[in-house]
Amino acid sequence: MHNDAHEETILVLNSGSSSLKFGLFAPKGGDGNDSASDSSGDDEALLLSGAAEGIGRDDGSLRIRAPDGRVLLQRTHALESQTDALQKLSQVLAQQHHARPAAIGHRIVHGGPHLRVHQRITDDVRRQLHDALHFAPLHIPPALALIDEAVQIFGDAPHFACFDTAFHATLPPRAAQFALPHRYAQTGVIRYGFHGLSYESLVRQLGAALPPRAVFAHLGNGSSVCALRDGRSVDTSMGLTPTGGIPMGTRSGDLDPGVLLYLMRAERLDADALETLLNRHSGLAGYADGESDMQALEKRAAAGDAQASLALDAFASAVRKTIGGYAALLGGIDLLVLTGGIGENSEQIRRLVCDGLEFLGLPARKVRVLHTEEEKQIARHCRALMQSVVS
Repeated sequence: MHNDAHEETILVLNSGSSSLKFGLFAPKGGDGNDSASDSSGDDEALLLSGAAEGIGRDDGSLRIRAPDGRVLLQRTHALESQTDALQKLSQVLAQQHHARPAAIGHRIVHGGPHLRVHQRITDDVRRQLHDALHFAPLHIPPALALIDEAVQIFGDAPHFACFDTAFHATLPPRAAQFALPHRYAQTGVIRYGFHGLSYESLVRQLGAALPPRAVFAHLGNGSSVCALRDGRSVDTSMGLTPTGGIPMGTRSGDLDPGVLLYLMRAERLDADALETLLNRHSGLAGYADGESDMQALEKRAAAGDAQASLALDAFASAVRKTIGGYAALLGGIDLLVLTGGIGENSEQIRRLVCDGLEFLGLPARKVRVLHTEEEKQIARHCRALMQSVVS
């Protein structure tokens, strides 16, 4: 690829709790067709992708792949933090003869009540993120640290924040507001919804083929379900935080609030202890003695492990109940889309989720499995924001 194309590259950083996924994108060549009805979604060309896994562990790894899946580089070594992983990544990009990116896109899980639109990261945006710490204490601090490190490494390039909550800004009040005194909603205690960048990418991929009534289910270590009318989010299972909704790998999902009051009183658990319990030791891991990996659970269930079978059944039932509820909300479902690591790769979970939904008229032609393209969606937003600044 020519150097002038390299100068238009966008590096996308997608941070998780113990991983850092990334993708390097260049504008698509050829006719430059960037229509939203382009079902291929291939307006951004992927130059390379990869992930730093096991951050904070001695067995951490850094893997970089070519667009065809070939492994360009694999290193196994301790990665102390996401910033350490980013430093290693920048070195490898230079070694792979990629020029410094023209822009950096950051996936921000939660921007709090005032940051709901994808935008360039300024000092003011960074301050607002810091002020929103209490909305997402597990997610915002590492995001801020990663932004700071990326600015140090790629300081002259513009940095853009893409928020997982932005897609759900269309939620009507009945879905967004909790049944609490109204003053809490005015201070930002509302349903934000997450996996928005994943859902945006599905809307983009489907284009004109997206029917008026659709339900998307992003099923992975974190899982959520979203009801869409005419391509807009009208309800979603996650709430104020990504802990709500259906049970997940290590997160509880929705609980009777009285459970938390009981634990506070009977076991003297404070907010930090509750947060650790709900986010680190619950969900599938709670059902199955600490195991949260879906493939491992499926193997255990096949071997007759009752706790693993319970975890699979409870997870699939929660997804199925949510889909059924959204069918009632929408007055029917024209399309169900499953995505995410579990949604895309677990045939057993897909079968368990769909078994019993025949009454909704969901034969195979109305159920699709699509690969989520969060990083590509972030690259699209960054490209558009860059062009708006130039124009």
